Amino acid sequence: MSGFDALEALQTFGPLLFICFAATSLFSLFKEDHARVRLFASAIGLALLWRYAFWRATTTLPPAEFSLDFVFGVGFLVLELGGVVSATISGITLSRTSNRSREADANAQWLADEARFPLVDALICTYNEDETILERTIVGAMAMRYPHLRVWVLDDGRREWLAELCERLGCGYITRAENKHAKAGNINHALGHLERLEPRAEFITVLDADFVPMPNFLDRAVALFREPDVGLVQTPQNFINPDPVQVNLGAERLLPDEQRFFFDVVLPARDAWGTAFCCGTSAVIRLAPLLAIGGFPTDSVTEDYLLSLRLKEIGFRTAYLLEALSYGLAPEGVAEYVSQRARWCLGMMQIIRGRSGPLSRSTKLGLIDRIALIDSFLGWAAIYPLRIACLVVPPLCLIFNLQPVHAKVGDVVSYFGAYYVWAVLFGLWISNGRTQPVLTEVWQLLAAPEIVRAVYAGLMRPKGGKFVVTDKGGDRSKGFIHGDKMAIYVGLMALTFFAIGWNFFVEGRTRPGAFGGLAFGWSWFNIILLSVLGAIAVERPRRRRAERYDARGEVRARFGNTDEICKLVDISVGGVRLASSAKPSLNQAISVDFGRGMLQGRVVRIAPDGFAVEIEQSLAARIAMTREFYSGAYSRPFRGAPPRQVGVALAKRLLG
Repeated sequence: MSGFDALEALQTFGPLLFICFAATSLFSLFKEDHARVRLFASAIGLALLWRYAFWRATTTLPPAEFSLDFVFGVGFLVLELGGVVSATISGITLSRTSNRSREADANAQWLADEARFPLVDALICTYNEDETILERTIVGAMAMRYPHLRVWVLDDGRREWLAELCERLGCGYITRAENKHAKAGNINHALGHLERLEPRAEFITVLDADFVPMPNFLDRAVALFREPDVGLVQTPQNFINPDPVQVNLGAERLLPDEQRFFFDVVLPARDAWGTAFCCGTSAVIRLAPLLAIGGFPTDSVTEDYLLSLRLKEIGFRTAYLLEALSYGLAPEGVAEYVSQRARWCLGMMQIIRGRSGPLSRSTKLGLIDRIALIDSFLGWAAIYPLRIACLVVPPLCLIFNLQPVHAKVGDVVSYFGAYYVWAVLFGLWISNGRTQPVLTEVWQLLAAPEIVRAVYAGLMRPKGGKFVVTDKGGDRSKGFIHGDKMAIYVGLMALTFFAIGWNFFVEGRTRPGAFGGLAFGWSWFNIILLSVLGAIAVERPRRRRAERYDARGEVRARFGNTDEICKLVDISVGGVRLASSAKPSLNQAISVDFGRGMLQGRVVRIAPDGFAVEIEQSLAARIAMTREFYSGAYSRPFRGAPPRQVGVALAKRLLG
């Protein structure tokens, strides 16, 4: 390499290497909740972002003339700048974080010293969920340790068997004659009944049909209502089952679910700025202000976010408590996953167009809330179209010799690469592996076409969307391929390979340092993304009838003449796996005691180190196992994942 080449390489990669060294040094020395370091790191990221944006806007556009290069260049720059604004607001938001656990600890004695615990009505909203799911949620709700509680099932499916189940379990049952306004209408109908009762509750908690609260859920959440302006306390959504991305990539035990970054990182940051919001389930709401605003809003299919805005308009804020206090079911298939995200996007567009939107003159929201709404809007309306453009633009440029970006590869590395590397390392630091390079783009691309359609529909016809329930449960024992999505991914991959081949072997026009070189590297990155998306489009079968936790501890097992203390290996609502030197026979009757009474079952599997037990399916046994499973003793919230291990798991899935 000549002296000039070495100097050019140093100028290109030197800043990038320095960024890597500085970031890894800084982030290895401090924890992610260190306020000053977090602020400093955010500021560095924003400086690098706007350095790149200024360079892109002032240096890289094609000549201003009527040409495809200029049209493509301006269009793509506009999409990028939308992403830059979104990333700017997000970066500022993430410069802070909150932790209300200490506040809940401090207020616990205040709550205990009250003359009586305030009455809470727990509302379980259901439409079409099956009995197994609902029974667990009802049992879990009634098992909460909170001393002044009423549990109600709000049945929008008008099912006789559910009314009978509620009677057997001892909870209230409310239904209505029609389904107007979906979940919001269901809750509002119940509020009309509950506000006439004596005594009237001071708070309600809303639970989706598949979300089971932990025994201490209300003790912790209600403690945050000591301040009179707290109108709503939201807690995170955690899941007992892996989502379709985790399952289809074969990384259930390693990869975080897609919602972890939002609930564990984004919402605490928004809470620090006073812009946390209701997320639909696992929230506790002060009843008086809820009634004052007319109940749950019905002018958006995401009535939860809008509820926080309407409460804010009358002076009540939302507090966020980052503790794993309830566990539900993540969407189990790609179609359900995409449908849920599209509904969230549609609801946000309806809010943007409504009277509580960021540009509305009718709302009393302050500047910070309006900026937070713009951030949420851009997260859907700017980022997803940009992701699609990033897949399509490189092959089109290679095929038609377009030059929408006039830049050398070295300049892109210096400007964009410096920001991207810092942003990735910063994201890994503040999230402890809850966000991963490449997979962030994959998660967004998976739903991108449906999101773009929802953006258009919500902005053009804000009153035309309907609430679509996310299906949970059902038979997932057979694998299949999502042909529509696979066709898109294969088609884009074929187009990208064709573009690379056409450029090199037919035209032979790519020159080192020209935009073709950038498009070439970009295309190979897109091929990696499309390969991962193709793997996700193949639904893998889920063999287990019930999710299980790895477990520790000991239980007493009795079979035949044996009374044995066995080690607990794992547990589900339907049974346990035990480690023991004593071996019962297959199908032998067995009793298992967790310390709360004997449960009857049978041995269904023998292993060299132990055996598996299926607990009998009587109502009493199901209740006991549900309470044990959701006691909080076995749940393990996500703690982080090293990117290297995630990368190895992805490589095995793609190459295996």
